[in-house]
Amino acid sequence: MVKTAVEKTKEKKERSTLSRISNVFTAPMGFSKSPRRVKLPKEEVDNKEKVEVGEEGWISPYTRLPTLEGEHLKVEEVYPILPPFSYARIIYDEERKENIYESVEPTLTEKEENWLTLLKDTLDRTLSYDWESMEKKDKEEFLEESVESFINSRNMKIEKKSMKRLIYYIRRDYVRYGPIDVLMSDDRVEDISCDGVDIPLFIYHSKYESIRTAVKFEKEKVLNSFIIQLGQRCGKQVSVSNPILDGTTREGHRVQATYAKEVSSRGSSITIRRFKKEPFNPVKLIQFNTSSAEMVAYMWLMVEHGMSMVVAGGTACGKTATLNAATLFIPPGQKIVSLEDTREINLPHENWIPSTTRTGRTAKKSAEGRSPGEVNMYDLVKNALRQRPDYIIVGEVRGKEANTMFQAMATGHTTYSTMHADSVESMVHRLENPPINCPRVLLTALNFVIIQTFARVKDEEVRRIQEITELVGFEPESDELITNQVFEWDRRSDGFIYKGHSFNFDTIMEMKNLTQEEMNQEFSDRVEVIDYLVGKNETDYRSISKVVTSYYKEPEETLARIRGEI
Repeated sequence: MVKTAVEKTKEKKERSTLSRISNVFTAPMGFSKSPRRVKLPKEEVDNKEKVEVGEEGWISPYTRLPTLEGEHLKVEEVYPILPPFSYARIIYDEERKENIYESVEPTLTEKEENWLTLLKDTLDRTLSYDWESMEKKDKEEFLEESVESFINSRNMKIEKKSMKRLIYYIRRDYVRYGPIDVLMSDDRVEDISCDGVDIPLFIYHSKYESIRTAVKFEKEKVLNSFIIQLGQRCGKQVSVSNPILDGTTREGHRVQATYAKEVSSRGSSITIRRFKKEPFNPVKLIQFNTSSAEMVAYMWLMVEHGMSMVVAGGTACGKTATLNAATLFIPPGQKIVSLEDTREINLPHENWIPSTTRTGRTAKKSAEGRSPGEVNMYDLVKNALRQRPDYIIVGEVRGKEANTMFQAMATGHTTYSTMHADSVESMVHRLENPPINCPRVLLTALNFVIIQTFARVKDEEVRRIQEITELVGFEPESDELITNQVFEWDRRSDGFIYKGHSFNFDTIMEMKNLTQEEMNQEFSDRVEVIDYLVGKNETDYRSISKVVTSYYKEPEETLARIRGEI
């Protein structure tokens, strides 16, 4: 179905072209079959403060570490979440051979717990009707003023430390995420999963991977109430008649939940995919060995010159992270329109319109299967084409919007997207079959595909770019796509291999009228900039964007400054 370009280019002209272009990627430019790995110290990668434990386990004036019950439990690390109040403690259980995540919050005395119960009971009865219309900051200020007013009006003698502990829990339960607030505030936590009542919550931790937590909902009533609150945060209603919740919070976290025992025999369940304020960037791709500096430089050239791309892979393999990292190379001033079901794309560009889908306002559906007020991905793609964008970013394609997206590519719009597929062949199969039904000849508008995978290397789960493959053309006689693999991940060495030729570089050379030496230097300069950013451990996406923008405007001056710093 898909034929490689090597098999289709045996003529003399193509052989000479292959020989000529392969000179671009020589050893001095950093291409090698050995792994190109940038390993940073753990404290630099984690970027977490060390927590000092005082007498009797106090780690702050408000919080004390609980005593470990059993010699088989050992502390791996303690790090701050919202200091000086909340912290996370990672414990290793030698008997069960597993890590446990523990939320550590302010320690309350029995008297303080009674005060907290009284305060909550009063607030439940006195909160104003315009509570939901307030902003988060306004709510916190309102609660703090209410608590202080209540205490002063009753002449309650409460120490300053106790007051701050009480206000922490009031804010946590009324404004933030209650018993799971520490998990929701931890930048290292990617996913949170609750499987039912009296079952420990599980998380996916960026350092410890999938681990059990010490947090759980012990009462069915409490869990059901919490899911209703989550629904309200997402602007959705969940009930016995409508027991499935699928929404996004104001902060951008994606929530999927089931209510009571209508769907799950274990009772209510929750799955939360956290939205990161700091998006994944090209430097982190290299630091975590997801890709090499040369692969990132290749993406840079492709993005700069308007080559369309699809990032394909399985669930949770980092497709959106790679897409976000690549889009940082979009030249400044270009108009960008992003279309997503859940906000995950985060760009430093000013000329950017982020769009999201919207579910219907009622459960009733029309003959076409749509609810009144529903805005789906197909609607957003059609609307985006009328906005005259230079770049269109589609979070993920699943249905007929893909057909429109490829039509946009064919008419000259640079488009980036993600989709679920584990190879180029399976991606093509998905695209040309229902429900997408995209003609194979239209797929040639796509310039290259990044295949990403979630693999295990030396007993460690890792995310890797498995291959970068170009779609070279279409052969009408055999109805086959012609592809060319540019990079490949070598599982044995955990390194990346350049396969010898890039047809997209031919296009760039033609487009910019570059000589062989100029193309060679153009790529080499970009690798140098990427290596500089990695060596500097520049992980702030705004700072990376500034360097890239500086290179676009003054390439020679930027390179001179970089070489001077090195």
